[in-house]
Amino acid sequence: MIADPLEEMARRLELHRRDPLGFVEWAFPWGVAGSPLASHTGPETWQADVLRQIGDALREGKGPARIAVASGHGVGKSALVAWLLLWALATDPATRGVVTANTETQLKTKTWTELAKWHRLALTHATCQLGASSLAAQPADEVAGRIDMVPWAAHNPEAFAGLHNQGSRILLVFDEASSIADSIWETAEGALTDAGTEIVWVVFGNPTRTQGRFFECFNRFRENWLTQQVDSREVSLTDKVQLARWLVDYGEDSDFMRVRVRGQFPRAGTMQFIDGERVTGAMTRLLDPTTDTGLPLVMGVDVARFGDDRSVIFMRRGRDARSWPIEKHQGLDLMTLAGRVAERAAAEGVRAVFVDEGGVGAGVVDRLRQLGVPFVFGVNFGGAAERWDADGAKPLYANKRAEMWGNMKDWLAQGIVPSDAELRADLTGCEYGFNGKNEIQLEKKDDMKKRGLASPDLADALALTFAHPVTGASWDQPPAQQFYETKYDPFAKFDEDYWWGDND
Repeated sequence: MIADPLEEMARRLELHRRDPLGFVEWAFPWGVAGSPLASHTGPETWQADVLRQIGDALREGKGPARIAVASGHGVGKSALVAWLLLWALATDPATRGVVTANTETQLKTKTWTELAKWHRLALTHATCQLGASSLAAQPADEVAGRIDMVPWAAHNPEAFAGLHNQGSRILLVFDEASSIADSIWETAEGALTDAGTEIVWVVFGNPTRTQGRFFECFNRFRENWLTQQVDSREVSLTDKVQLARWLVDYGEDSDFMRVRVRGQFPRAGTMQFIDGERVTGAMTRLLDPTTDTGLPLVMGVDVARFGDDRSVIFMRRGRDARSWPIEKHQGLDLMTLAGRVAERAAAEGVRAVFVDEGGVGAGVVDRLRQLGVPFVFGVNFGGAAERWDADGAKPLYANKRAEMWGNMKDWLAQGIVPSDAELRADLTGCEYGFNGKNEIQLEKKDDMKKRGLASPDLADALALTFAHPVTGASWDQPPAQQFYETKYDPFAKFDEDYWWGDND
């Protein structure tokens, strides 16, 4: 007797509920002549290992299945993401999930395009409907599950809050996880609290950074994660000729080969301007209530230009940048921002206010001066730097912004900042290089956004407090720019007799 096709599919789906590897081996036309998979016999070895680990974790039922995969290029991460999404909804139509990546472009052009391909090939095609930003179980009703494509934003982690589905299944997928901000990871942790729920959290990425939560999956938090590191040379999908060329060009143990081919983290974040260890020190350093109390208080104001950027007010007295709350304002008009700066400066007795005057920031500078706020200084990030190299031969930095960040980096070795996840991401996310004159040049904000990072508004606001020296403390001054107390008065001889003559 021939089994009813629908009954057979239902039986198979129940059989593979906690067996994603079995689902993938059954659901696609591996080796079938005339199909796109005619020359393929099944998943790559590393893909099968990940699917098997998820199944084992679900059957053991000891808690969330957390899998982290660091890999070289071209190993088939997007295909595995697509399989997981299709397996999750097909075997449990009440599944709720989120898939995110370093950029919205990555999600749309790679992740979702790959999902569309495998959705068409799957025997379970009719069990779920693929939309522009979601994969929804069919038939759709009030209890039907869905998995959404959600671009992340460091300043809006709430978009990842509330992912609960008690008694059923939750699937959380991070692609290009090295570039996803720590605040998103921390918010996602909230989805792991549901009791009696199958929870699968899988993160993939090239191991580009030696800091951040993806790095910590393989280090600080490795006991909580099942980890894999995949070498591109061991995968059939990759161009072995190109990989061999890279080996000759860069060497087996170069950071390029480690990250792009071997799936290993670099020996150091060579292009990272401020290292995570320096920031951790500043965030954990104890604050002495008497620290630099006699030094002037300065304020940095980074003015938002558009969209997701925020206006930020940051204050610092000497080594202490923790004792005053960071103000973060989104969507605040320039006049309201100027009023808030004026109010805060007066209340705190600020000695100097440094404002990013590029773009719309010039309006804030003008308004503050109109309001009578003393010691307001407009700072042009693209202006000339003042610090010179050790030989005094040329400027050390390409522009004022790089110089301020350089001063801030030096200060962080003994400075004190609040333990703020967004501030950490801002400080450690910026990369650097050298221009044609061999001057240090920071990565542009637009380039950071293309890598999936938020504009470093908090770090820029703190950096502005180092725009110009306000005190003579050696740790607060660039070399050769110290200010010293002296009794010499250059105007002493220009007394009234000099100007008006001696009437005697």
